[in-house]
Amino acid sequence: MPKKRESRGRRKGDKGSVERVACDNCGALVPADKIICVTRMYSPVPPGLAEELEKKGAIIMKYPVQKCYCISCAIFYGIIKVRPEEERKPKQVQI
Repeated sequence: MPKKRESRGRRKGDKGSVERVACDNCGALVPADKIICVTRMYSPVPPGLAEELEKKGAIIMKYPVQKCYCISCAIFYGIIKVRPEEERKPKQVQI
């Protein structure tokens, strides 16, 4: 059976099995090399209040928060996109 992708959708190489990580949205256990991780800056202060405080000269810290998503949740939230049919690997015809 031909492989759809050379990497089989993972980044593990020749490592063998890797540990599983829970998706932050749905809780699905996904291999750590297949999960999509996104780092976003988080501020505990509401944006309206932050603007007023910054005008007065206060410094408001923002903290990095890393979220890990499974493939289906990452597609649902628009973090990754499904490629159009023309860009996908062409199907091989069996004879």
